[in-house]
Amino acid sequence: MALNRVALLTAGGFAPCLSSAVGGLIERYNELDPEIEIIAYEYGYHGLLTGRKIVFDKEARDNAVLLDYFGGSPIGNSRVKLTNAKNLVERGLVEEGENPLEKAAEQLRSDGVDVLHTIGGDDTNTTAADLAHYLEEHQYNLTVVGLPKTIDNDIIPIAQSLGALTAAEEAAEYAVNIIGEHRSSPRMLIIHEVMGRNCGYLTARAAADYRRWVDQQTWLPSAGLSKERWDVHAVYLPEMDIDLDEEAKRLHGIMDEIGNVNIFLSEGAGVDEIIEEMEAAGEEVERDPFGHVKLDTINPGQWFGKQFAKRLDAEKVMVQKSGYFSRAARARHEDLRLIKSMVDYAVDCALRGESGVIGHDEEDGGKLKAIDFKRIKGGKPFNMFVPWFEEVMETIGQPLKAD
Repeated sequence: MALNRVALLTAGGFAPCLSSAVGGLIERYNELDPEIEIIAYEYGYHGLLTGRKIVFDKEARDNAVLLDYFGGSPIGNSRVKLTNAKNLVERGLVEEGENPLEKAAEQLRSDGVDVLHTIGGDDTNTTAADLAHYLEEHQYNLTVVGLPKTIDNDIIPIAQSLGALTAAEEAAEYAVNIIGEHRSSPRMLIIHEVMGRNCGYLTARAAADYRRWVDQQTWLPSAGLSKERWDVHAVYLPEMDIDLDEEAKRLHGIMDEIGNVNIFLSEGAGVDEIIEEMEAAGEEVERDPFGHVKLDTINPGQWFGKQFAKRLDAEKVMVQKSGYFSRAARARHEDLRLIKSMVDYAVDCALRGESGVIGHDEEDGGKLKAIDFKRIKGGKPFNMFVPWFEEVMETIGQPLKAD
């Protein structure tokens, strides 16, 4: 398939893969056909609606590898849902009565785009599917190839989304310094709140990575450098059945013995209970354009801190969030390998006119393929009974119960 112009956009929250994925796509197209023009819509679908774009010139194309050294997104992100016209009118992105899908489609048509690469999570790629369907209905031939980005690793049916491995490593590194605070007060409770709305993968993986670090250190108990005090004592995920009273009894014993308790908490754990409390008190629960609860406005870490503080007779409680530290990081080694393989396959699909989201299909033996947009969904739960996480839970002595 002969291509004249390819467009890229990144959307949704950041993940440690966006910069490298953009750079990888530029590099691959440049290798195969330097004559194909590559543009990017700035700030995702926001730029598509406003026509705000950049063209990658020769300097950018020849030096795209530099993007591997940075996190964030060089072309910008935003949260825009093309089928939520009311929200788009309120934000001044479309006029009252204007069809956002039509406006986006006409922008692509006027820009002469042959292939659109969307780099994002399930919301980004299902929005791309809505756009592709609209274009098909209106006889505009556009290939849409998505790359799966989310630190939650919760896209159905994709085995491993881009950015999640790096985000877990970064969260574990963040925890090293946070848990270093455990001797700042007697009976210290530390809660490390990790991103993860519906899926506990990132928290679980971060806890496993942190525990690997703990196991690799040389400890000196006679000088007060104790492995037990630095260890993880509890992990709470959205998929878990959490009995606060039972956990408080277990953790109280640890607090009595070593003087501190360290908890890894997924921000989605206990959210239903928190929302119920807020609504019962007449408080408004804020939501984003996709209808998701804005978790940073309800502070799950603070809620858990409050629940455990009295139960553990904690003298001091510290809650720290690693989300923004983790999600804007540059991609690390494992992710870079995954990005490279997916980017190369994405370009191959684009050149043969095959639309879909690139990923290893869990429902097809883990085969790397362009998965039909209709099969892409968010909210994949974390399988808590994978061996590596069962080992973590067994080591810290916390009963593992599914919700």
